[in-house]
Amino acid sequence: MSEQKRGFLGRLFGGRQAPARPETPETPETTQETPETHAPETDARDTDAAGSGAPQGEPTAREPVEAEPSGETAETSVPEEVSSLSVEPTAPETVEAKLTEVPVSEPDPAPAAEASVEQSSEDLAEERVAEPVEEPVAGGPEETSSEEAPRRSWLSRLTAGLSRSSASLTGGISSLFTKRKLDAATLEELEDLLIQADLGVETAMAITERIAEGRFNKQISPDEVRRILAEEVTKVLAPVAQPLVLDTGHKPHVVLVVGVNGTGKTTTIGKLAAKLSAEGRKVMLAAGDTFRAAAVEQLKIWGARTGAPVVARDTGADAAGLVFDAMQAARDAGSDVLLIDTAGRLQNRAELMAELEKVVRVIRKHDPSAPHSVLLTLDATTGQNAMNQVEIFGRTAGVTGLVMTKLDGTARGGILVAIAAKHALPVHFIGVGEGIDDLEPFTAEDFASAIAGKHTEH
Repeated sequence: MSEQKRGFLGRLFGGRQAPARPETPETPETTQETPETHAPETDARDTDAAGSGAPQGEPTAREPVEAEPSGETAETSVPEEVSSLSVEPTAPETVEAKLTEVPVSEPDPAPAAEASVEQSSEDLAEERVAEPVEEPVAGGPEETSSEEAPRRSWLSRLTAGLSRSSASLTGGISSLFTKRKLDAATLEELEDLLIQADLGVETAMAITERIAEGRFNKQISPDEVRRILAEEVTKVLAPVAQPLVLDTGHKPHVVLVVGVNGTGKTTTIGKLAAKLSAEGRKVMLAAGDTFRAAAVEQLKIWGARTGAPVVARDTGADAAGLVFDAMQAARDAGSDVLLIDTAGRLQNRAELMAELEKVVRVIRKHDPSAPHSVLLTLDATTGQNAMNQVEIFGRTAGVTGLVMTKLDGTARGGILVAIAAKHALPVHFIGVGEGIDDLEPFTAEDFASAIAGKHTEH
């Protein structure tokens, strides 16, 4: 009986231990891990920059330099390149095909001296770093889904876009004026708050002086301060809130769009083409950003959507030569408006700004009064640097009006108030999204109310 019991206990004990035996020799984790193989970093650079040795760590320090023809032939012998010109009245049904045909790599630089090839490749590589995606290509899946979703009102989207500026202002105003009398220290703190919001010294002083009138050493509610803020900002912006007026005496009316990297020039042109086409105007587009294949293809897609022919050349072609041919093509076609895209360029790069001056000179060979409108696109997230852009592009290209783009939750739209106070340039449009209808005429009162946080949905 005891042997039977021991046998039973042994079996029972062995049954309980049996599951533990395979767990004891744990498989080392190192046997599951296989070393990852990474392509050498030099291979990636060679593939991306075509062996140029372009530095990969510089974020936005460089811009592409357009290849200039030798001597004075850059401007006078341009018509010889007409054979490479393509004017494409793209049919709408080809949009889908074009979306799949957008090149994913930059072409090899044109044969030239070794030093110039290296410089060109380096600039192209840095252009990709500085301006990887200007905005989603029109007609892409992101835009389709946004158009299908319920759209908020224009004022609601504008207020959301200026939420960073308004939250900073309204929060600071509430903390300053809640249960506190208006004294010199409070006014000084308010002035600092307004300057930090990029409204500019002149506007900040005007607002504080207005608030101080008859209220010194008295309590004033935050709501009253915000009301005065909105009124004073409106006073500054109202004179510059002007529509883009096309001179019918010029055919075509030439609109040159300029700006630094990533400010939305190409997309702004597409949206503007849609507006003008809807008004019944005959529009032609010129793909003058010849350094980015994506910009050329993007403009062709906008042309297909709006029914506007696009003058384009291969990537890397001389931009001034393309503009010369576009002027002739627009005149021959009887176009009402010619919208010219340009490559992004930093305002502190003298050689790139000189190239922009060359484009303007070539335009004037066709029409001494052109370009009739020069629009500078300003990224609303830029802040104080936008003031410098207005000054330098104004001297170089003769900017006649502004378009503020990319108003989203990170925008610092207060800088537009400071620019208006100092330069008094017309502000024609403001953009708050990527859709074809997300470019609206600038309205001073709506913008001021959004800045001051006084917007109410209606």
